[in-house]
Amino acid sequence: MNFDTVIIGGGLAGLLCGIRLNQAGQRCAIVSRGQSALNFSSGSLDLLSHLPTGEPVTDTRAGLASLATLAPQHPYSLIGAEHVYRYAHEAQTLLAACGLDFYGNADAPHYRITPLGTQRLAWLSPPEVPVSPNAGLRVGVVGISGFLDFQPQLAAQALRKRGIDATATDIELPLLDTLRDNPSEFRAVNIARVLDQEANFTALCDALAPLSEQHDVLYLPACIGLTDNQVYTRLNHTLACEVRLLPTLPPSVPGMRMQTRLSQQFIRSGGTWMPGDEVIRGRIDNGVVTHLWTRKHEDIPLRARNVVLASGSFFSNGLIAGRDGVREAVFGLDVIQCADRTDWYRDDVFDAQPWQQFGVRTDASLRGQQNGETLANLYAIGSVLGGFDAIAQGCGGGVCAVTALHAAQHICTQGGTS
Repeated sequence: MNFDTVIIGGGLAGLLCGIRLNQAGQRCAIVSRGQSALNFSSGSLDLLSHLPTGEPVTDTRAGLASLATLAPQHPYSLIGAEHVYRYAHEAQTLLAACGLDFYGNADAPHYRITPLGTQRLAWLSPPEVPVSPNAGLRVGVVGISGFLDFQPQLAAQALRKRGIDATATDIELPLLDTLRDNPSEFRAVNIARVLDQEANFTALCDALAPLSEQHDVLYLPACIGLTDNQVYTRLNHTLACEVRLLPTLPPSVPGMRMQTRLSQQFIRSGGTWMPGDEVIRGRIDNGVVTHLWTRKHEDIPLRARNVVLASGSFFSNGLIAGRDGVREAVFGLDVIQCADRTDWYRDDVFDAQPWQQFGVRTDASLRGQQNGETLANLYAIGSVLGGFDAIAQGCGGGVCAVTALHAAQHICTQGGTS
């Protein structure tokens, strides 16, 4: 099977890269082994929230300029601040074209409210996610009786510490009793499958109506909107106050909706989606990847002019940690890592952990390296890259989006399709 580009990994980075390549007229395939980390995300994306020093970033341009000196191996430093800024704007436009409208912009991060009622810097947030409320706002944090993945009391308490007039309550929804009988089934995704049904809207609205008369805004767990935002929109039109949604413990309804929208757009734009499969090995001749074999196609190799590695980090098994070090799972690419295992971690679990910055080493074009040699047609993007700490620096979503578009740009610049 011949393609212009084969992408290994169907998460945020792989999908954005594939959609952009499809737009350029490429014949593109994505090999996706299963659920990506996107399914477990909050639905918000971060670009750069903190510098490696721990200093918060309030001006993105200034933060990117400082990052070039503080973290020269960071993907943003390799790409260049101006390119990062441009790709961030392009990413938001691309996401909107996929039906994913966000609040926020690349100029400066905003604060979103977390499920625990705390604040976290973000680049883009779904419009239903609450941002920092005004001190005089009356907030009702609403849980669902028996639903343990969201604790309204904790969120309300944290909001009150910040001077917000917040109260917590649970609503009873008998229509969820079948799920409630089995705690392992009483999860956000399964609840959404029930509450998204047209027949159940009135029951949900009736349970929230009295609370909406007493508050300026209601914060609900994100247990609606698995495929679209129709229920959320109707609630805001029907109730006496606004409704906002807080993501719950994974799997995440907003994250799954994003995964679905992007994969659907990739297919609609002409891409070949190969779910439930994984690349198990590749052949490299004279610094060029020539063949790929997958678990389902061991006898028929995939051939492509370019290959994009978007296999994710440790969570997705794109990186494998062993006693002798960390390795990249498919090609054995060079990995940025500490040679001594005692340097992998810090004793304080709340410190930034060095292993978070382990990942594939690339050149400025994001082409991967093997034994110090840059491979001509293999690009690495997203979480599999090294040189950054997605958690401590608050840049995971941004790295995925920016590197995806950077690699796509280089591939398109080469010109030609098969």
